[in-house]
Amino acid sequence: MTSGSGPVIETDGLSRSYPPDIRAVDDLRLTVRPGEVYGFLGRNGAGKTTTMRMLVGLVRPTAGTGRVLGRPLGDPAALARVGSLIEAPAFQPHLSGLDNLRLLARYLGVGDPAARAALDQVDLAGRAAHRYRTYSLGMKQRLGVAAALLDDPELLILDEPTNGLDPAGMAAMRDLFRSLAGRGRTVLLSSHLLGEVAQVCDRIGIIHAGRLVVEGDLAEVQARLGGPGTVSVRVRPVEAALARLRELPGVRVLRVDGELVELGGGTAAPLAADAADQSDRVAGPELAAEINEALVLAGVRVSELSWARHTLEEVFLDLTTESPDPPRQLWAPGEPQEVRR
Repeated sequence: MTSGSGPVIETDGLSRSYPPDIRAVDDLRLTVRPGEVYGFLGRNGAGKTTTMRMLVGLVRPTAGTGRVLGRPLGDPAALARVGSLIEAPAFQPHLSGLDNLRLLARYLGVGDPAARAALDQVDLAGRAAHRYRTYSLGMKQRLGVAAALLDDPELLILDEPTNGLDPAGMAAMRDLFRSLAGRGRTVLLSSHLLGEVAQVCDRIGIIHAGRLVVEGDLAEVQARLGGPGTVSVRVRPVEAALARLRELPGVRVLRVDGELVELGGGTAAPLAADAADQSDRVAGPELAAEINEALVLAGVRVSELSWARHTLEEVFLDLTTESPDPPRQLWAPGEPQEVRR
């Protein structure tokens, strides 16, 4: 059973206030599409958990509307197709991990085999018989994810699912999320581990002070907000390299550190009368290859060459740095943001 071609999650002006004057979520317009891993990012207190609680019917919005799997927020027919882990998982401490899942599986009507299968998916089968109170923080999180997977949900809503996991556990969880998306499931997850988000998510939304400040394809967000990027090249002799590099259109020298030269995209055409007509070349693979070819033909030895845009972490910090001005809505969330691959 699928939600069709429309969004799996869609909100319009969704807001939640707490007395006396706390605006936890403010005019949120969120769109999560079928079969994607969506990263919901924000600082502590930004409104992520409150939003997730509204999506699964634990908190009522004070304004706005939303739909999950084509149904209004909190609708039982939709919630039956959603698996969630919101905040800390809660289990019986004196029962084993397997017995805790068995209780939930019987309540859901899926039986004991589903409990064992869920433990396998989160790599907890080896600790299935151990009591929950002996589990580490990371193991408790994995058991929470296993509980969310019991009924093979169409949509997973996970709040900090990799909290407490070691690197191997995080890699396994990445593989799980990607495999779920590959089977047509949709995953909405929040996380502070931006490196993990960058490796697993298709699209992201960044919330700040309760408002969505950006939403879009991960690659496009980094390309659009991360600036034109830089190319770093290690060369010898440096003087000959600098002379040739300064002749290249669309290249400017940003920094020289011994044999290492850092370059950025400059104006790609002769200066026009209107400076607004100028655009910087993106320092990507194409420009890096052009720089390498020019240096080699000039007799310069190139021992190292790399290019980079600003990381997701740098973009995130730029968007969520406190300022006296309200957060910026950089583009409308409903605007198409796909990057053709």
